[in-house]
Amino acid sequence: MQPISLASIAISNKLDIKTFEKQYRDHLSDFHTWDQKDHAESWMLFPHNLGSRLAIDETELTNGELYTIVTDKAAHGKKGALVAMVEGTKADVVAAVLRRIPPQKRRMVIEVTLDLSPAMEAIVRTSFPAARITSDRFHVQQLVSEALQEIRVALRREAIKAESVAIIKARAEKIAFSPRIHANGDSDKQLLARSRYVLFKTESTWHESQKERAEILFAQYPNLKHAYDLSMSFRSFYEHSTTKEVAKEKLESWYQKIEMSGIEEFEVPISSIKAHEDTILNYFVDRSTNASAESFNAKLKGFRSVVRGVRDKKFFLFRIAELYG
Repeated sequence: MQPISLASIAISNKLDIKTFEKQYRDHLSDFHTWDQKDHAESWMLFPHNLGSRLAIDETELTNGELYTIVTDKAAHGKKGALVAMVEGTKADVVAAVLRRIPPQKRRMVIEVTLDLSPAMEAIVRTSFPAARITSDRFHVQQLVSEALQEIRVALRREAIKAESVAIIKARAEKIAFSPRIHANGDSDKQLLARSRYVLFKTESTWHESQKERAEILFAQYPNLKHAYDLSMSFRSFYEHSTTKEVAKEKLESWYQKIEMSGIEEFEVPISSIKAHEDTILNYFVDRSTNASAESFNAKLKGFRSVVRGVRDKKFFLFRIAELYG
C-alpha cells in the first residue's frame, strides 16, 4: 500500500491543502473514533501483527523525538508490519507496553534482530524471553570501519598541520610554497581525504583510479594498510564462516591479530564486539540482519516527506497505523 499525499489530492481537486487535510481528518477518516487515539503519542500496539521473527530499532519521528519501533519481518514493511511504536527508548517503558501482549503469544517469538543498543537488548530479553537475539551484522562491521576511518582522519589532521607549518616557514623565508604532489595528482591531505571510500571497499571492487590512490596511500602510510587489512579480515569473518563454531574460531583469531597489531583505535570496537559476542555469533544460525527495521525507518521518513512534515503528530501516527498497523 503506497502512502497517499493529501497535498496531491487537494491540488488535483483545486482545494486548499490545509482545508482538505482538516476535512479528511475530521470527516473522511476514522481518526476521531480510532481506538488508540488517546495514547498514540505515547504508544501504539498491534498484537495481531506479532510474528515469530521481529526487528527492533529506534527512529526519529520529528524534532529529535525518538520512538522505539518493533516490526514483524514477515510483513516485509507493508500492511501488518507494525507491532509496536513507543515514545522514547527506555527499556522499562517499552517493555511495559509490550507486556500488554499475552505472555504465551510473546513466547512464540523465536528471534529478534537489533543493533548494539543495550536498551534494545534489555527490551527483548524482558519482553520475548524465548527469542534468540541477533546483533545486526552491518552495525558490528561499522564499529571496525569507523576505527579505520579514525586512523585516516588523524593522519589527515597531521598532514594539514604539516602543510600549514611548511606554508608559514616558506612565507618567513620569502619563497613560494609548493606541496608534495603524488603521481595521481593528490597532495598528502587530498590523498587522505579522497581515500575515505577506498577504505570502505574490498580491493576487488576498486576501479582503476581507486587502485592507484590505494597503492600510493598504503606506500605512504603502511600502518593504515595494516589497519585496512585487519578491517577486511573482520569482513571475511562474516563472509566465510559457515557455522557458529567456525565463526567463533575465526573471531578468536581476529582478536589475536588485533592485539598483536597494537593499533589503539581498534580497542573500542574489540571491547564492544567481545561484550556482544554471543548475539553477534547468532547471526550464523540463520544469517538474519536488521535490514528490515532500517528499511521500515526509511519508509517512515519518506512518508513524513510526502505529507510535508508532522504538523499534527497524533493524526500523523493515525495514518502510520492505517498504513502499517
